[in-house]
Amino acid sequence: MLSYTCKTAIKAVIYLASKHDIPTNAGIKEIAEYIDASEHTVGKLLQTLVKQNVINSVKGPSGGFHISKEQLKQPIANIVAAIDGDEVFKECGLGLSKCSSAHPCPIHDEYKVARDLIEQLFATNKICDLCKPVNTGLAYLIG
Repeated sequence: MLSYTCKTAIKAVIYLASKHDIPTNAGIKEIAEYIDASEHTVGKLLQTLVKQNVINSVKGPSGGFHISKEQLKQPIANIVAAIDGDEVFKECGLGLSKCSSAHPCPIHDEYKVARDLIEQLFATNKICDLCKPVNTGLAYLIG
């Protein structure tokens, strides 16, 4: 349902959130290594997230990326919207352009239930909610 880039973006933001209490900026290389992703991909998606005000960046020798206290309260859906767009929660499970209740694909009803649950999950869980299990060692960003 989510693109690889979107999943990578979520992991990168959770990584930044997990470092929120440390007053330093994280570089692209550091983030990419930690979440086991390509530096090129991470760099492009972080720029997009900065433009969408999901995270912040600072230029210069001590520059990098960080997340503010206010940004920690954003729902994960903001990351999804910035990278994959809002339509990801409206798309047909089989990719049909005209799938609807009146013109359903073979999995329309079941997929709609699952898609709505995932949309609710991303809308109700905030960035700070997902970094807590990572910080305590109960959840991981790689593996």
